[in-house]
Amino acid sequence: MHKKRIVALRRLKESHLQRLREAFEVAYFEEPELQPEAVAAALRQAHGLIGGKLQVTSAMLDEAPALEAVATISVGYDNLPVAELSRRGILLTNTPDVLTETTADTGFMLIMASARRLVELANMVREGRWTQHVGEPHFGHDVHGKTLGLVGLGRIGRAIARRALGFNMRVLYSNASPKPDLEAQWGLERRSFEQLLAESDFVCLTVPLTEQTDHLLGYEQCQAMKRSAFLINVSRGRVVDEAGLIRALDERLIAGAGLDVFEQEPVAADSPLLRMDNVVTLPHIGSATHETRAAMASCAVENICQALRGERPRDLVNPEARPGGFVQPQQEQPVDAK
Repeated sequence: MHKKRIVALRRLKESHLQRLREAFEVAYFEEPELQPEAVAAALRQAHGLIGGKLQVTSAMLDEAPALEAVATISVGYDNLPVAELSRRGILLTNTPDVLTETTADTGFMLIMASARRLVELANMVREGRWTQHVGEPHFGHDVHGKTLGLVGLGRIGRAIARRALGFNMRVLYSNASPKPDLEAQWGLERRSFEQLLAESDFVCLTVPLTEQTDHLLGYEQCQAMKRSAFLINVSRGRVVDEAGLIRALDERLIAGAGLDVFEQEPVAADSPLLRMDNVVTLPHIGSATHETRAAMASCAVENICQALRGERPRDLVNPEARPGGFVQPQQEQPVDAK
């Protein structure tokens, strides 16, 4: 009996590859951009595709008639043609649970770093500019006791809320659906998006990128925020209108920003954001720890194995896809993204 074939791209350790090779034929490309023709040839016979930073197009799918499943090693899948995959009966899986706590750590770290001007003041010391006692021009802002506004209350939003409660913060949230259990247990308060912007000392974006959230926050929304407020983004770069944010920061409409994601990545070296002392910038490291990246890869491996065995993967993005032999559940339960 012939084994099914998998194309694996990036981020896989030998232990992950070994597990795949026990059940499948595996073509592994650590740097696929250096071997585009070889990758394309492998995809023509592939039943599964697994990896990080996957870029899949309709043209690629046309050249992969046997493809049954795609497993992305990420929580986000806005770069993948979900509707087209579903139309062709190709299952798509992601890794939503294993990175929750690590990404929440990053989000709260940005809150702390922005409020206390961590990067700016650390650079002052590193560059030998700390020549006298720190005075008011270098003071930061407290985090404890302040108001955090979470735009989105999925897995990561809830994890950040737990951290905020430990700092005695008041936590507001804006979400499509109310969370009465969390309001009762944790004291969270639901607000409209506009109300949240007006009341929050820290506005933290944890929503997925959709048509509705594309450029959700820009110059106009910054105008509605407190001048002492900070914007934190650990979701997707395009959730923020970067040009509008830069203008708002230039005009000091808000106190600052902490950004782990950008509209274009890597961010351009001449971006004004990189020259602003009141902006903390990170290279999209939300889930970038040894432990979490390994767990994400393990999760993706399990997802692709389940899919190619004809089972329902745990982290299925498109249950509407109808591959041959896949038994659909009676009812799908909605799951909050992010």
